[in-house]
Amino acid sequence: MERTELTPDRKALDINLNSTIYGSFAEIGGGQEVARFFFRAGGASGTIAKTMSAYDMVFSNSVYGQSESGRYVSKERLIKMLDIEFAGMVNLLEGKKDISTRFFVFANTVATLNFRKDNESHGWIGVKFQLTPYSLPNEILVHVRLLENDSFLQQQTLGIFGVNLIYGCYHLHETPNQFLLSLLDSLSPERIEVNMVEMKGPELAYVDNRLLSVQLVKNNMTHAAMFDRYGQVQQPADMLYKRNVLVLRGIFRPITYTGFDMLKTSYGLFKRDESFEKENTFAFCEITLNSLLEKGNFDERDFLERVDILNGMGQNVMITSFREFYKLVFHLSHYKVTNLRIIMGVMTFLKVMDSNYYSDLNGGILEAFGKLFPENMKLYLYPTIDNNTGTILNSSNIPVPDEIRYLFYHLLLNRKILDIKNAKPERLHIQSAEVRKMICDKDPAWEELVPRYVSRIIKEKNLFRNECK
Repeated sequence: MERTELTPDRKALDINLNSTIYGSFAEIGGGQEVARFFFRAGGASGTIAKTMSAYDMVFSNSVYGQSESGRYVSKERLIKMLDIEFAGMVNLLEGKKDISTRFFVFANTVATLNFRKDNESHGWIGVKFQLTPYSLPNEILVHVRLLENDSFLQQQTLGIFGVNLIYGCYHLHETPNQFLLSLLDSLSPERIEVNMVEMKGPELAYVDNRLLSVQLVKNNMTHAAMFDRYGQVQQPADMLYKRNVLVLRGIFRPITYTGFDMLKTSYGLFKRDESFEKENTFAFCEITLNSLLEKGNFDERDFLERVDILNGMGQNVMITSFREFYKLVFHLSHYKVTNLRIIMGVMTFLKVMDSNYYSDLNGGILEAFGKLFPENMKLYLYPTIDNNTGTILNSSNIPVPDEIRYLFYHLLLNRKILDIKNAKPERLHIQSAEVRKMICDKDPAWEELVPRYVSRIIKEKNLFRNECK
């Protein structure tokens, strides 16, 4: 059923006119606008118990305690705010309001653009709320990046977003994807990026937060979603900020011994890099919804099955919307990555060198390669085998287009492209598409082409059978 999009003023008024909803607002940092919408809409006395803004850090600490991480714009800080405010409100008001009352607390901790306009504008926003009176509360936490180049506009955006969030908690919690889409009512992806949503609580236990993350990317609300090696949704900045990063892009349908060897050998190459620090190095597999290697529609559950397999092999995973590699590199620069290494197979690199992919850039492939190879970036090139001749292809003998041959030599001479030299030759022929075909053909030899854990999961969950015709 098509959803009717309401204005933020109408949403605030609807909440105000609902006599069963009653709560408080705690906004610190740059996010001071949400409560104002509810006051302006009229009837706020039936909704708002309290509003507060502990803007000074000393006052904030006196209410919510010292920040353990030293960061005030953090998930940890938001959770403290919600817990303290909700406990205080329920302890004070439960039993003194009508028995139909459902309590909520809205909180945010936000850094809007500073006077010098040189900071990262982002925020943590959340609601702790009851759907039924006297019940345990549910909780929705959101992380956003503010994209406008003006702090006043960012504050307006936050106000609208906060109203959308509170309204969605009460009216759209049973349809998570509609809830996500509603967060950008009266907004656009050019104004705000929603890169993490976490829903939990007694009435939200059915929600798969990993699926929410995939839908954020699919809905164009963010470019990337991150899962740690345990399958938990994470805010990418918390995982990547000022770290050495190693990335393998792939389809991973399924990951084969070749993919596993790419991860292992590239990490070994990175360890020999003078900038390598084990405790500050983060490796992950990236799956793009808009891959150079894959066309057509996708199934969110299919992506999560790939995430599950990679997590089971101890891998962190990022899902992105980037088609071109240079866009991935640019995105990772937001997290001030110290040193970036991207693993790429020879056949993929041949596609990257195809100038047809960059017709939308004024500078064509030269502009694309300038963005692909910033100072801190190196490409690790994994060899392949020519099935016709049996020749192993690497940087010394791949067919480079004439128009970029000297650019390619420049990158080689400056060690921006490095060969992975200890790859296992007996595994270079393995391809995911061939494994899927063998599964469909019921050829048991496919099990010898993937790690044992992977074959076990594929058989247990009967994966890829729906592709067999």
